[in-house]
Amino acid sequence: MKIAQRMENLSPSVTMAITALGRELKAQGRDILSFSAGEPDFDTPEMIKNAAIKALNGGFTKYTAVEGITETKQAIINKLKRDHGLDYELNHIVISNGAKHSLFNLCQVLIEKGDEVIIPAPYWVTYPEQVKFSDGVPVIINTDEKTDFKITPDQLQAAITPKTKALILNTPSNPTGAVYTKEELEAIGKVLEGTDILVWSDEMYEKIIYDGKKFVSAASISEDMYQRTITINGLSKAVAMTGWRFGYIATPKTEIAKAMIKLQGQVTSNINSITQHAAIPALLGEVDEDIEMMRKQFEKRRDFAVAAFNAIEGVSCFNPQGAFYLFVNIKDINPDSIKFAADLLEEKGVAVVPGLAFGMERYFRFSFATDLASIEEGIKRIRDFIEKK
Repeated sequence: MKIAQRMENLSPSVTMAITALGRELKAQGRDILSFSAGEPDFDTPEMIKNAAIKALNGGFTKYTAVEGITETKQAIINKLKRDHGLDYELNHIVISNGAKHSLFNLCQVLIEKGDEVIIPAPYWVTYPEQVKFSDGVPVIINTDEKTDFKITPDQLQAAITPKTKALILNTPSNPTGAVYTKEELEAIGKVLEGTDILVWSDEMYEKIIYDGKKFVSAASISEDMYQRTITINGLSKAVAMTGWRFGYIATPKTEIAKAMIKLQGQVTSNINSITQHAAIPALLGEVDEDIEMMRKQFEKRRDFAVAAFNAIEGVSCFNPQGAFYLFVNIKDINPDSIKFAADLLEEKGVAVVPGLAFGMERYFRFSFATDLASIEEGIKRIRDFIEKK
């Protein structure tokens, strides 16, 4: 049997593979500490679970509109207005099975053979894979710690060609935790003025911000940016709803939303009807206290982990302003991030994700979305591993 050629363009998710390997080794009796998954260790807030139970008992177990029920779409509209001053209508919103599904739909309905999509590196592992699967061409802009892993206007200008279809922005970033300021987004917007280039703004970690910083949504920068920006978001990270699978896009371009609905109608139809009802309290701000509690805990863990890594000779660690990842520099230890991660897992039972998975060697990603005791033990094992090299 021959597998379709299109699958040759798709690589497996390294983060998922390492997480699965860690679970397998643990099941075999190995003492494994995994810092590979981007999944909060907190439980979903009670109010959300109760909303799901209420929906279940109320018989909301049938098919819904492909793009989601009106009540949940209106809650998204209210959230975007409340948080960012953005105005959308019901036909601007499409709810999908997580933000990953939203991005896949976008790629499929917008990217044609040879279209270029600009992706800053380091990047979330899924971005270039979905672009390639859609016969597009990922155009990678490499960043570094000098710019806090953010692209500059000059870099963006140099990467634009007549084939450029979109720019993917991820703020706060996975894997670095970098957050674009209003001024930086304005400068990016200026470069794009006069073009028909779309901005796909992945804002999944918007509620997980540190040091008193304020998150700025790309679409809120100007009318021009509003018109070209497709905002992608969801509830997996900030509201600890990874398994519920809730993501959405917001775009003023109704033709994009209609195309996504048409595609989704032939692939998955609506997302889980219970999840749609459960999402409403989160979108309306009714669990903001829970979100803030988690954010504060993540900030404490970040502070501890950054200091602990920077105390290891030969290692340096960028201080993230958002999300719950550290991008740890090991160029003076072993620039081969895959070998480093493999040896670390084998010798010390610690699972991290090699930087190469995110398009950048000499680093690994360490998720601090777990308890402080595990973080402390994990970094101790990493220090022992490095000191014995």
